[in-house]
Amino acid sequence: MAKLLTKSRYLSGLQCPKLLWTQVNDKGLIPEPDEAQQKIFDVGTQVGVLATKVFPKGVKVSENSFIENLNQSKELLKENKPLFEAGFMVNNLFSRADILEPNGDGWDIIEVKSSTEVKDVNLHDVSFQKYVYELSGLKIKNCYLMYVNNEYVKKGVIEPDKLFNREDITKEVIEISEGIEDRVKDMLEVIDLDEKPEVKINPNCKDPYECPLKNLCWGYLPKHNVFELSRGGKKSWNLFDKDILKIEDIPNDFKLSAKQELQKECQVSGKPYISKFAIKEFIDTLEYPIYYFDFETINPCIPLYDGMSPYKRIPFQYSLHIQEEPFGELKHISFLADEKKDPRNAILKSMKENLGVKGTILAWNQSFEIGVIKELIGYYPEFEEWGLKIIDRVNDLIIPFRNFSYYSPIQKGSASIKKVLPALTDLSYAQLDINNGGDACNAYERICTQKVPAKEVKKIRDDLEKYCELDTLAEVKILEALQKIVEE
Repeated sequence: MAKLLTKSRYLSGLQCPKLLWTQVNDKGLIPEPDEAQQKIFDVGTQVGVLATKVFPKGVKVSENSFIENLNQSKELLKENKPLFEAGFMVNNLFSRADILEPNGDGWDIIEVKSSTEVKDVNLHDVSFQKYVYELSGLKIKNCYLMYVNNEYVKKGVIEPDKLFNREDITKEVIEISEGIEDRVKDMLEVIDLDEKPEVKINPNCKDPYECPLKNLCWGYLPKHNVFELSRGGKKSWNLFDKDILKIEDIPNDFKLSAKQELQKECQVSGKPYISKFAIKEFIDTLEYPIYYFDFETINPCIPLYDGMSPYKRIPFQYSLHIQEEPFGELKHISFLADEKKDPRNAILKSMKENLGVKGTILAWNQSFEIGVIKELIGYYPEFEEWGLKIIDRVNDLIIPFRNFSYYSPIQKGSASIKKVLPALTDLSYAQLDINNGGDACNAYERICTQKVPAKEVKKIRDDLEKYCELDTLAEVKILEALQKIVEE
């Protein structure tokens, strides 16, 4: 069979010809989607199915086989009804439409996305579809993007006609289609090459999506390379273009920010930078008892509970370590919601019982915890007065690290808790089956929305407890490490 240029491959070709060639000729190099990527695909499928409900007279084209899809699509055009997943092939080009809607003597393209706005990549997607359908003999009149309306509020059963916004993107698609014939010709030539084209790494490796070949293409970079510079951005690329790969090799006359200079000095010396004065200043802002606190949340595209909108955060778990005095004994309290119920009211009640009335509530990157609390009390005004007092007590353990009051080369330019933790403690997430927030979110959402065997549900809940507990224990040990530094 001829090597086809599909719309997904066309988008890959816009990002990188090496990626395009590999997808067609050496698929084994493309890693299987991880749990986070698979979740994105699953949400897209779910949203696509809901979008078809807006067109009750629509017809689903068979996807049992490629040839059957092509033949049935051609036949169903005669019925002049909305078509779902209609596929067309011409000149080694293939595209399948989310929705084709009849419009007089022509058709409208309706592309469905789980995002909440129109993006350039969506315009390129639809422009390729329009090009293929018109070559196949269809008259395309208008192009639309159906995307999720993030102002929709669930009340009972999901209402698909209200869940989506539908935006006319015809003009933008026509504009972005200029030159598409040449781009398609070039891409067809690329996929017919005997060997993959060599492409130097560049900012497109992460735009519009992180390339699945990134680890392969970037693997030659040395440890502690210039892309680990804190907020490196264009500076990192400027250094790379000058063939400067290691942070310690950055010339003294190359302009760096104060934090980047400090990062370079630490890399050269191999030792951490410590400002005892700044660390002590931060520690002096804390009041015992300290409540080390961490939320875990999901943010489903399709609202699960009444009163919620798409992508709103639902806190389903928290971990809390309470310490009455420096280096004192720890009391651990945890909350993990019943996956069969709306957890919002229950988690507020539990927090109110356990967060006391005085003392610092210590989080890592407090804007997240504060934002979740504000959203929670927005649903339950009876908790507002209490919630605002809680917010006033929140402090942020990231501050000494974000300000570079403490910085170790082990952190690789990052102030995330998972990069700081090994710099100051022996704790590790490596031994946990759930060892990052994304996996925690996906695991809980799965047991909320899918049929999962009871034994597996128990395993997931146990793993969630261990993961979240380590998040707040990590805060305890990091603060104690800072306290020891100041005391020395």
